[in-house]
Amino acid sequence: MDVDHPEDDQRWDRDTRGETETERLDRNWNSLLQELRVVQTGVQLLTGFLLTLPFQQRFDVLDEPMRITYLATVGCSVAATVLLIAPVGIHRLLFRRHRLRVLVSAAHRCAYAGLALLGLALTGVTIIVFVAVAGTTVGLIAGACALMMFGCFWWLLPLGLRTRGT
Repeated sequence: MDVDHPEDDQRWDRDTRGETETERLDRNWNSLLQELRVVQTGVQLLTGFLLTLPFQQRFDVLDEPMRITYLATVGCSVAATVLLIAPVGIHRLLFRRHRLRVLVSAAHRCAYAGLALLGLALTGVTIIVFVAVAGTTVGLIAGACALMMFGCFWWLLPLGLRTRGT
């Protein structure tokens, strides 16, 4: 769903695909569900892993700044989990209410925000692991590299591809 020119997309879907508005929304919803299936298991495993860390013996290795990084990472991971699972709850509450447009739009926004928070959580995990294993400088460099990779491959590349060929 192109938020820059939704009318053009809808016209293209109607003229080229022969889709009705409802068929387009159904296709968008199914596509979004497939994407969420891919990411949900990973974000749930990450959150579970993070929630067990304080109970590990080596957790004491983390100094106060790394504990703050850990807590921020847990917060991002939990929020990502909530947002990436939210479309299921939204669907349940809107089921049989003929609100497919609202459902697809809200789920789309939840997925965007959930992916952003997942990228931050994975960056935090990268920092924590590298600091614990190789030291603060290496950890911060690894975290910066992870953040750049998420920014490039999850945001800049897709945004560049959106404008290509239009």
